[in-house]
Parts: sequence; structure tokens; C-alpha cells
Amino acid sequence: MAVKELQEQAKELLKNLIRTQSFSGEEDKTAALLENWFSVKGIPFNRNLNNVWAVNKNFEKSKPTLLLNSHHDTVKPNAAYTRDPFDAKVEDGKLYGLGSNDAGGCLVSLLATFTYFYEAEDLDYNILFAGTAEEEINGKNGIASLLPIIPHIDVAIVGEPTLMMLAIAEKGLIVFDAVVKGTPSHAAHPNDNNAIYKTAKVLNWFEKFRFEETSEFLGDVKLTVTQINAGSQHNVVPAKVDLVLDVRVNDRYSNTEIAEILAEKAPVDEIKARSLRLNSSSIPENHDLVKAGVSLGMDTYGSPTLSDQAMLSCPSLKLGPGDSTRSHSADEFIYVKEIEEGIEKYIRLLEKALK
Repeated sequence: MAVKELQEQAKELLKNLIRTQSFSGEEDKTAALLENWFSVKGIPFNRNLNNVWAVNKNFEKSKPTLLLNSHHDTVKPNAAYTRDPFDAKVEDGKLYGLGSNDAGGCLVSLLATFTYFYEAEDLDYNILFAGTAEEEINGKNGIASLLPIIPHIDVAIVGEPTLMMLAIAEKGLIVFDAVVKGTPSHAAHPNDNNAIYKTAKVLNWFEKFRFEETSEFLGDVKLTVTQINAGSQHNVVPAKVDLVLDVRVNDRYSNTEIAEILAEKAPVDEIKARSLRLNSSSIPENHDLVKAGVSLGMDTYGSPTLSDQAMLSCPSLKLGPGDSTRSHSADEFIYVKEIEEGIEKYIRLLEKALK
């Protein structure tokens, strides 16, 4: 199909996606919109839960496979919205609406790109498209549920708003629950083992602690105490203080290594990771996709934000139209021109890398 025709169809699909509520775990209707795209185009597709996927017409098992992936779930609109988040209006070149930027523009652009290459012959890679659910909550019914079903993936492009810059590395995430214990007592009595006072020293330790290994693209591991909870009455010294830690992991550590280091060194009585499955991800700088993007004038960088890349074990590249700073914001939007240019750049990238 002609690129311009695909661009127009992709923009219309995005408007329909915006008009269709698709909070994480409730994406059945937007999954149906993706199914309809394939049905109209005469492209065979598959659906598992609210995940929709398809492979190129000339798929060959002997070739490596490139995954084109983005998500069609959204967060709930925040209270600061001044517009109808489901209205999908275009004003001054901006398409407004919930999920327009994160990650509807990426989703429809990758879908259009897949459709463009669907019948292509003599590609060096197979192409697999997957529009997936539950990305915003790192849910088990999203891409994680699809990986055992779809063909083996050798490399992936994950569509997230990056201003069409190449995010060749992405930080992983671990959330820890930690406990500082003390002696409970009446506030009127002496207590030299006050859990709250002890926590002050613990917080100072976390603030100053640094992991040794620094990444060229992702910098340092970032540890942040984000929640603290203790006590129930003004006259009772509590037995413990509960802390929550948010740790953003660079590509020099596995999540397991981070957990082991904190278990050994952190001055707390208990510390436990909620999950170790959201690892950092990256792609070699000399990979064909990266080299092709750089040759097209695309900059490379390391991304601090999490995506479905964390679920993948293969090399992966985060790339897409839109701006990450607009994600989850009030009156979210994407420039119509960004979608058009995103499709063009995706196509040019794959033409260079896969032929």
C-alpha cells in the first residue's frame, strides 16, 4: 500500500482508539479495533486475551524474527483534564485524547509499518506485529502472556514515545518493601530502641548509598525511598516502620544482583523485592537496526522509563513518535505530523536494516 494511504488510515484508527475506553485490563474493545484493521486488510491474525498479533506473509522459520510491539491500554485520566479525554479532537495540528501519545501514536505507526511490509519478499528478517495489553500495570495478561505463544523473537522494536530517537538501553525496576524494627512502648516512658528514630539513620544511609557500576547510556542505578508508614496513636511508639524503595536498575546489574547487594548491605531488619522480572534492557550499538537508525540521523540515548522491553529477553530498541514528557499528563496529545513522520521513519529504518 502507498505510504500516504497508510498514514491516513493510521490516523483514523488512532482517533477510534482514543474514543474507545481501554484502561489496563479492560482492552477488549480496542483489541477488536486492531482485529478489524487486519480483517479489512485481509491479513490473517491471532488473538490471545486482549493481545492481537500477526506475522508477515512470507514468514520463514529459518530466518530471525523482528517484533514490532506497542500497547493499546491506557492509564485513567487524571483530575486535571480540561478536555474530554475520549473526544479525539484535532486542533492546531495536535490530536488530543487519552492514549494519543502513550502509546497510540506508536501503536498505529508500527501497525501501518507492518502492513507496508506484509507482502514484501526477500527480507532478511521475519516481521511479527503485536498490539498488547496491560503495559501500564506490567500485567501478566499482556506481552508476558504472549511470549510463550508467538514465534521465537530475535530482536524487537518497542513503540513508546521517544521523539523518534533510538533508546538503545532502558532501566529496569525493582520495588522493595523494607522494615525497620524497634521496641514498642508508651510515649511517656524511656525508649532507646525507637523504630522511628532508627529509621532516620536508615533513610540517611539510603540517600548516600551508591551502587558501584555506572552505565554509559543509563548512568547510575537510582535508589529512591518513596513511601514510609508507621504508628497508629500519638502516645504509642510503634514496633516497626515500613518503607518502600523504588530502584531503577542500569544494564550493568541484573535485578537479582541488586536484590542480593541490598540484602547484604542495607541497615534494615527486613527487605524483600516484590518482583525481579522487570530487568533493564538494551541492544548492541553495532546491531543492524541501530546502525541503520544512526545513518538516518537518529540520535541514541538511554531511557529512564519502563516499558514492555522489561518483559523481553532478546535485544530490544525503544522507538516511537511522540514525547515521553506528555505521557500521563492532562490533555494528552500527539502532533498529527509526528504520526506521519513516525511511519515514514519506521519504514525507512526497516528498509535499511532488513533488506
